[in-house]
Amino acid sequence: MQQFKVSGMSCGHCVRAITQAIQALEQTARVEVDLAGGLVRVEGNLDAAQIQAAIREEGYQVAPA
Repeated sequence: MQQFKVSGMSCGHCVRAITQAIQALEQTARVEVDLAGGLVRVEGNLDAAQIQAAIREEGYQVAPA
């Protein structure tokens, strides 16, 4: 499972936006979002660059955790 530090997440809409952006690239990816900790965990076949690009496209800052 890959883990990323994401800043700017504050609500359920953020969770949905990030989850949908990642699952648009891989439908079966498992996405866990920890709003309080500012963390996103992804299990699947995507590489880190693809995941980070998808999160950035939604308007969030992201870095490996």
